[in-house]
Amino acid sequence: MSAYPETGAERRIPAGALEGFVGSVFEACGMGVEDARLVSRTLVAADLRGVHSHGVLRVPEYVNKLLAGGVDPRGRPRVARQSAAALVVDAGNSMGQIGATFAMRRAIDLARSTGVAVAAVRGSNHCGGMFYYAMLALEEDMIGLATTNALPTMAPWGGIDKIVGINPLGVAIPAGEEAPVVFDGAFAQSSHGKIRVYDQKGLPIPANWAFDLQGRPTTSTAEALRGLLQPIGEYKGVGLAVVMGILSSLLSGAAYGTQLGNMVDGAQPGRDGHFLMAIRVAAFLDVAGFKRRVDEVVREIGSSRAAAGVERLYAPGGLEALTAARYAAEGIPLNQLTLDALREAGRRLGVSSDRLA
Repeated sequence: MSAYPETGAERRIPAGALEGFVGSVFEACGMGVEDARLVSRTLVAADLRGVHSHGVLRVPEYVNKLLAGGVDPRGRPRVARQSAAALVVDAGNSMGQIGATFAMRRAIDLARSTGVAVAAVRGSNHCGGMFYYAMLALEEDMIGLATTNALPTMAPWGGIDKIVGINPLGVAIPAGEEAPVVFDGAFAQSSHGKIRVYDQKGLPIPANWAFDLQGRPTTSTAEALRGLLQPIGEYKGVGLAVVMGILSSLLSGAAYGTQLGNMVDGAQPGRDGHFLMAIRVAAFLDVAGFKRRVDEVVREIGSSRAAAGVERLYAPGGLEALTAARYAAEGIPLNQLTLDALREAGRRLGVSSDRLA
């Protein structure tokens, strides 16, 4: 069981082999070794958790950004401004993973003494899954929050103009004996990338995921990719997306909404923004006691009654943690279209794809 349906036609690729190949591809694009490895690690981490919309599916898109899309493969983030526990980070038009990781680690460093620290990022690019940055705080017994702007794919509730991004939020909360509570979700019923995965597999999407260009629900992936994503909770989802977009963009001076670009022409390089927060649990109460209570929350959810046809209930992140353990042992399932695209990226850059055999 994972976040995506498996059709049985996928091939299992060992995580280490996949990460090594993708890292080599990014090195061939001009990135430094450590930066290339970091971006590769974030993508494979998403695939391990079953979140293929933010995994190596993105490699061809990222290669285009680095080679011809105006993203600086050697871009270096820096702290542009600091006021007490508030940071503004200029990512230097680096890959989004580079700027977001830099900012989150700076927030974590600061939160060791301040208890809570926040970093607002500008000058960045698409940074992948929010879970990765939120989970960086876990190793320090901190709670991590991460959000980012996104290209507009939704309309204000009741409208048909594509002017609102799905602007996801990631939150990671440390636990004791149980898996940490990790929420990572956009404020649409589905991400654009997830619909791309269904399109690759030739599967229809649920009727509550997207609208066509006229604002009518559709199960067609082709219509969905041209049309609009449906927000979660109707007007509430759009409202949350607007708030996350403001936090991710306006505090740092990054682009907001349509200023970022569009799904036809793509994002303007170096205009993405992110917002990251680290909360040191020990600044509030005993860490061990806090973790015990988180364990209690997780266990209460897991032991509560399931509805008919539901095998098991999970706290946020529980299913993904089990998926990651299984895929680490069995290999990551990738469909043929994704594998072909990876191999083509390798051929383009002179990188052998033998590791994907």
